[in-house]
Amino acid sequence: MDLAKSRIWVTGGTGFLGRHLVAALRERGAQEIFAPSSAEVDLLEPGAIGRALAGFEPDCVIHLAARVGGIGANMKHPGEYFYANLMMGVPLLHQCWQAGVSKFVALGTVCAYPKFTPVPFREDDIWKGYPEETNAPYGLAKKMLLVAAQSYRAQYGFNAVFLLPVNLYGPGDNFDLESSHVIPALIRKFVAAREAGDEEVVCWGDGSPSREFLFVRDAAEGICLATERYDGPLPVNLGSGREIVIKNLAAAIASEVGFRGRVFWDTSRPNGQPRRCLDTSRAEELIGFRAATGFEEGLRETVRWYLANRPQ
Repeated sequence: MDLAKSRIWVTGGTGFLGRHLVAALRERGAQEIFAPSSAEVDLLEPGAIGRALAGFEPDCVIHLAARVGGIGANMKHPGEYFYANLMMGVPLLHQCWQAGVSKFVALGTVCAYPKFTPVPFREDDIWKGYPEETNAPYGLAKKMLLVAAQSYRAQYGFNAVFLLPVNLYGPGDNFDLESSHVIPALIRKFVAAREAGDEEVVCWGDGSPSREFLFVRDAAEGICLATERYDGPLPVNLGSGREIVIKNLAAAIASEVGFRGRVFWDTSRPNGQPRRCLDTSRAEELIGFRAATGFEEGLRETVRWYLANRPQ
């Protein structure tokens, strides 16, 4: 797909990843980009989807919009996260097929993988077990987009592809402690503790799980490459290929923000999935994607962005 000559609708285009993706598309010469807010086009209203498709007539739809959050938010809103993510994604894909959209790019989630997937996670293992319980409703709802994409391709020849990004971070992330993921949550906690002179920061779990993180601009690059180059039925991981233990992550963030106190691990709180690290060989082979931003560099930029943009 030639992005410079395509009309592209980015759902979730005003969100964290969406803003970076829109910028990356523009760098590639894309002129006609439709990136409405959820207030402008409510994807939970089927009529709104139809009106948007008829009004903009996109060649390509990149579906980023999602109801997301960290472990606490997933545990608090399992029904909401399941319903919203399922009912935003599947009707959108169906109506895009009906409207004759040339290409549909669906963003899944690493939370779709089984709890005890062998590390590194390979795309062929995605159905070999049930997801980690704290975020299973969200992960399963997003995984239904893979089923939909493959089903509509098989029956109707609809060019729908499915990408599996790992946890993202970077400038513009969500730093609300009620709904944020681990990196922005820890940045905010350690900054607040340093400024208040606190001697201790409390973190969830025992610190033993591992995670992989992908810098948001790298994620946007991977999505652009998949939109340009990939037209197949297989799911494709997008990740950095680097795994870090949460205890070490907390220490790195504390050091970066200048917090010198203790970290207390609250083992009454859940750890989440034991390990997360993706096999990224399929992305490199099929679309030529490899993450370019080192973790230390990305973390430093994220901290700087937070310090410059947080509410005073």
